[in-house]
Amino acid sequence: MDLEARLHSEHPEALRLWLRLLTCTQLIEKRIRSGLRERFGTTLPRFDLMAQLERHPEGLKMKELSARLMVTGGNVTGITDQLVAEGLVERVEVEEDRRAFRVRLTPAGHAAFADMAQVHEAWIVEAFSALSDRDMTQLYRLLGKVKAQQTTTP
Repeated sequence: MDLEARLHSEHPEALRLWLRLLTCTQLIEKRIRSGLRERFGTTLPRFDLMAQLERHPEGLKMKELSARLMVTGGNVTGITDQLVAEGLVERVEVEEDRRAFRVRLTPAGHAAFADMAQVHEAWIVEAFSALSDRDMTQLYRLLGKVKAQQTTTP
């Protein structure tokens, strides 16, 4: 039994909605993690790191990667070390700061990520295939309201 099914009618509708969102997120993420592992032999954190680098061809400093991925520097270092060893990313010195370096995708990394991103997109489209375009637009708008409230409320 999932979290939302444990609730009863006396619980606030907002709590039921929150648990439904959480359940959907967990189910979709589980499918994505499994698909990445089975199809590409990789993990979601590795995919996410490569996605950040794809958006920044000049590369990102480790601290920037850590902030964007919302994980510790140690996590980023471990993943980066693996990807460097596989030839998918490289470390490049930062001229203005000899202690720092940028991480960026190699040509092989760009090619591997392009393949993964295309399949990942198809998985996400499939995850929402039960919704019409109108449903998706409405859900996106409604979740935007929730997001806006969270970013303006202290």
